[in-house]
Amino acid sequence: MAVKRIAVLTGGGDCPGLNPTIKGVVTRAADYGIEVLGLQNGWKSLVGETPIYTPLTVDDVRPIIKQGGTILHTSRTNAYDKKHPEYLTNLVKNVDDLNIDAIVAIGGDDTLSVASRLTKGDGVPHPVPCVGVPKTMDNDVHGTDQCFGFDTATTLAVEAVQRLRDTADSHNRVIVLEVFGRKAGWTALFTAVAADADYVLIPERNPADLEGMMAKLREVRKRRNYALVVVAEGADHPDLDVWAEEIAKGLNGTRLGEAAVEIDSFGHPILKERRVGDWCAYQIKKELNWDTRVSVMAHLMRGGEPTLVDRILGARLGIAAADYAHEGKFGVMAALHGSAVEPFPLEELTDANGKSITRNLSPEWLQFADIIMK
Repeated sequence: MAVKRIAVLTGGGDCPGLNPTIKGVVTRAADYGIEVLGLQNGWKSLVGETPIYTPLTVDDVRPIIKQGGTILHTSRTNAYDKKHPEYLTNLVKNVDDLNIDAIVAIGGDDTLSVASRLTKGDGVPHPVPCVGVPKTMDNDVHGTDQCFGFDTATTLAVEAVQRLRDTADSHNRVIVLEVFGRKAGWTALFTAVAADADYVLIPERNPADLEGMMAKLREVRKRRNYALVVVAEGADHPDLDVWAEEIAKGLNGTRLGEAAVEIDSFGHPILKERRVGDWCAYQIKKELNWDTRVSVMAHLMRGGEPTLVDRILGARLGIAAADYAHEGKFGVMAALHGSAVEPFPLEELTDANGKSITRNLSPEWLQFADIIMK
C-alpha cells in the first residue's frame, strides 16, 4: 500500500524537542509527496466525534526547530481508557474518514503503548498503522539510548543548582532540589553530578539511604557551611507515609503520602503530590539541626528553547519516522542506538503482562556517580 497521507501527534507531557521532531516528520514526508495532518492535543484529537487537526506543510514548520513546547499541543488522553469505550470507535472512524494511512505518534511509553495496540488491531475493527518517536525529559523509555527533552531539562536543572548554591552559601543552609523523572533517576543523577551537588536520592536506590545521606552531609559541614541535595520525585522510603500522616494535621488535613496521590488515565500516580523534597528536607533538619529549604523544579524543566542536542536528535528521529511510514515499517519507533537511528519494535516496550518497561540507570551509571560525587 502506498502511503499518501499520514498524521502526526504529540502526547503526554510536553518537553523541548517536540517541534524539531514535527519538523523532521513534515520535511521528510514532503520528499515522498506524502501529505501530513497535524493532530491537535494528542490522542484527544481522534477520540471525539469530530477530529481536530491542521494540515502541515514545509512552510508551516520551517521556523519551529528552535521553539519549545509543541505547535500541536498535547494531552494525556488514553485512547484505551476503560471509562470511555466510545474512544476507540471514534478514533477508527475519524482515521478512516480522513483517509489517514498511518499515524506518527510522538510521546513516552504511554503514548507509544497506544500506538502499539492500534497497530496490532487490539480492540479496534481493523489495525491502525502507527510509527512511534520516543520522547521524555525523564529519559526512561525502553529501547532507546536517549530521549530528546532530557538534555534541555537537565541543563535547566543544573543552572538552578548553580543559582541555589549562592543562596545556600549566603544563608548557611542546606537546599534540596526536587526534579522530575518519575520512577527513573536520570534527571536527578545527571543534575547532581554536573552541578557538583553533595548528595542525590534516586528511585534506583529505593528505599532512600537516610543514614548515608546524613553521613555525607556531616562530612560536608566540616568543610563549609552549606550543602546541596538533589532528589528525584520517584525516590521513596517506608517513612514517607508515616511522615505524611504525622504532619497532615498541620496542613489542614492534606495528606502527602502515596495513598492520596491522584492516578492518571494510564494508571500512573502523579508523583508531585508526594512532595518527597519536603520530606527529605524535614529529615535533614530533624537529624542535623541544619536550616533547610526546598525548591521544586517541576514544570520549569519542561519549557524553553531546546538545546542543540535536543534539536538535532528530535529532527533526526522525526525524519526516520517519516522514512518508516513511507516504507511501510509500522509498529516500530525511531530509536537512538549509539550514534545510529534504528527501528525498535513498539511491542517490546512492555513486558508479558502489558506493563511498560522502565529504562532505569544501569549499575555502571550508579558506580560513575559514586566515584565522581565523593
